[in-house]
Amino acid sequence: MTSLSASLVRGAVTSPFKHPGRPGATLPTDRLTLPAAPAAPGPLAAYRRICGFPAPESGPLPLPYPHVLAFPLAMRLMTGRDFPLPVVGLVHTWIEIRSHRPVQPGEALEPTVYAAELTAHRRGTEVTMVTEARVGGELVWESRSGYLSRHATKAEAATAKPEEEAPALPAVAEWRLPGDLGRRYGAVSGDRNPIHLHPLTARLFGFPRTIAHGMWTVARCLAEADRQPGELRTVRTEFRAPVLLPATVTYAADPAGSAFALRSASGRVHLTGTVTRAL
Repeated sequence: MTSLSASLVRGAVTSPFKHPGRPGATLPTDRLTLPAAPAAPGPLAAYRRICGFPAPESGPLPLPYPHVLAFPLAMRLMTGRDFPLPVVGLVHTWIEIRSHRPVQPGEALEPTVYAAELTAHRRGTEVTMVTEARVGGELVWESRSGYLSRHATKAEAATAKPEEEAPALPAVAEWRLPGDLGRRYGAVSGDRNPIHLHPLTARLFGFPRTIAHGMWTVARCLAEADRQPGELRTVRTEFRAPVLLPATVTYAADPAGSAFALRSASGRVHLTGTVTRAL
């Protein structure tokens, strides 16, 4: 958590000197790796509680948890001098996660993070960050995440169109999210981005109130999806709109449990996703 806080400060300092969309921008080639270690029981239990996962002593790690463990590495890369995009204002737009097999909390997990791709987006420039987790050299888990740096583009004006409507999935559960959810999840995950902590700091970045962490919203949805038969193996989530706190949101899913969405009482869709399960 200390390294993640340092990265947030470094990102605030370096972001004004970076210019997204400049021709010839390249990504750093570094691959950052944490030493292999089992998940710490205390932080893992706190993560399970705040995200709604069951807490069996011998159960495997929740599907998104390796992303949380490796996120300080991603932030270190994205706030480095040779990373072309400013981390301030960077928007997490999507994530794909694949579990090759269940990972037990006692296994020594070795996460590695690298920047894979820099692509033009109609609203700016998007970077794909990859996280891989190994146990004894075996790849057991991996994810790919898209982060968008918004800036003016010709494509935005030429192709601007309304977002497609999400499928009208039936409601499954309603959750009341407290105003301090961002601070509580930040304490567990180490992600203390100011937009999640206090209304005043959130307003400095253009939000009327604090917003929920995107990785909390997808984790909470997966905790609900995990109640159905079949071990979750993959997920693809698109983040559509932030959740302003406090809030009441509805988790919706198809009867087969393969597609889900999170929406507000007004019908605004915050995220959509699909999962696959082990046979």
